[in-house]
Amino acid sequence: MTTNFHNLEVWQIGYELVLDFYKITEKFPESEKNNIISQIKRASVSIPLNIAEGSTRSTSRAYSQFLNYSYGSIKELEVLLMLSRDLKYINDEEYKIFFEKLDILSRKLYSFINIINNERIY
Repeated sequence: MTTNFHNLEVWQIGYELVLDFYKITEKFPESEKNNIISQIKRASVSIPLNIAEGSTRSTSRAYSQFLNYSYGSIKELEVLLMLSRDLKYINDEEYKIFFEKLDILSRKLYSFINIINNERIY
C-alpha cells in the first residue's frame, strides 16, 4: 500500500491541525498541562501519524485500520474541544473554527477510508 502520505489531503489537513492545536493550547492554564493539553496534543498528533504509518502497510485492511485510528482521534478531539469551550479555555468562535476544521477532516477521512476499503481483494 505504500503511498507518499505527504501528498494525501487528509494527511496535510491533519498536520496543519496539529500545529493549530499546539498554538491554541499555549493559552490554556498551566494546571491543564498534564490533563487536557496533553490529551489534545496526543490526539491531534495521532491523526497524521496514523495516516503516515498506515500508508506503509502491505494490505488495504491494515491501512484502513490505521486510518480508523485517525478517525477515532478526530472524535476524541471533538469532545476535548467541547470541554475546552465549556471550561472557558477557548471562546465560542475558536470552538467553531476548530470544530469546522475537524468536521471537514472527518468527512474527507471517512471517504478515504471507504475508498481504501473498496480496494480490498479477498
